[in-house]
Amino acid sequence: MADTPDPKTELDRALAGDVRALARLLSLVEDDSPRMREVVRDLLPKTGQARIIGLTGAPGVGKSTMTGALIAAERAAGRRVAVLAVDPTSPFTGGALLGDRIRMQEHATDEAVFIRSMASRGHLGGLAAATPQAIRVLDAAGFELIIIETVGVGQAEVAIASLADSVAVLLAPGMGDAIQAAKAGILEVADLFVVNKADKPDAQQVVRDLRNMLALGTAEKGWKAPIITTTATTGEGIAELVTRLDDHWAWLRESGELQRRRRARAREEITALAFAALRDHMDNRVDELAARVADGTLDPFEAADEILARH
Repeated sequence: MADTPDPKTELDRALAGDVRALARLLSLVEDDSPRMREVVRDLLPKTGQARIIGLTGAPGVGKSTMTGALIAAERAAGRRVAVLAVDPTSPFTGGALLGDRIRMQEHATDEAVFIRSMASRGHLGGLAAATPQAIRVLDAAGFELIIIETVGVGQAEVAIASLADSVAVLLAPGMGDAIQAAKAGILEVADLFVVNKADKPDAQQVVRDLRNMLALGTAEKGWKAPIITTTATTGEGIAELVTRLDDHWAWLRESGELQRRRRARAREEITALAFAALRDHMDNRVDELAARVADGTLDPFEAADEILARH
């Protein structure tokens, strides 16, 4: 079709600074266009330089305000910043909600800032596959910092945030966040904890709860997740947060942990792509095998072996 963007042309334009071309390229990624495979090889030599920060936390803790504050701080330091605002939960939005991100709009006219909302359209697997490609596109386009902001705290959000080099978990007083974080398994994946809205009562109680929970666990060798208090609306604590993020980045590079994490992510991505391809190829055959397993004429292990033997 004449209207279909050519990925290689869009890539050239995006790398030259064309924001609309960059947006169109990301749309191809999000729509899982098979044509994106044409440009991935071209992208790879230009990637690997960006820092990727995952920002997650329950709705209402101030993630969007925090993201806006981080953008301002990083721009003041002269860095180009991209934001992927990811919604892995809602099948109704058709795109991640932009209303909650109104405070980011002060950066909308800054050519060194790019903000993109991505939504699952009800399918986390597709989003999990699209997000690494979107990160590659933004990395290749020269953004030095990429912030992944997710909508909530849960296994889906943890999966998306784990695509980051540094994961910051936001909590706020009065929301039972420390308990929720423990239940969601976030204590294990967080590199930094940020208690936002620190001007509210009980903020220090959240800090104490977190410290108690962290004391029960085992800190990753060489890095102990700090707890930072902030009030993003006023900018209080943002400078310390940026410093701690810089400290974590330095530790990742010096310890070899950055390379280890990126290899682990690549391994997970390859596995996910392979499983997705296998699932697509076996759909028709699996119904027949399932019927035989259900009526007792074939055991499930033999059925699985048969599928694997055919691929």
